Amino acid sequence: MTIEEAQKTVDAWIKEHGVRYFNELTNMAILTEEVGELARVMSRKYGEQSFKEGENQDPAEEMADVLWVLICLANQTGVDLTEALEKSLAKKTLRDKDRHKNNPKLV
Repeated sequence: MTIEEAQKTVDAWIKEHGVRYFNELTNMAILTEEVGELARVMSRKYGEQSFKEGENQDPAEEMADVLWVLICLANQTGVDLTEALEKSLAKKTLRDKDRHKNNPKLV
């Protein structure tokens, strides 16, 4: 699935099952919540914390939740995520093309 297809799929789902989008501020709060849930899984799976009994251990599930809400925000604010990502990659390439290669901390 392309990013464009994902945006269209989420939009169709919202219109069919979700009644409407939550407002942008609500979705921003939900995005923050979902990032926190991903952070919890990552800190337990790859960090020094341990999982509680019955706690979700799948970072993929939490990453998908983050992506879902990010797509919702993009759709409702008119952001083409494909175009935005392409611009971001171009900016980072121009700005950082040698930066990381020259970072002694990464060698």
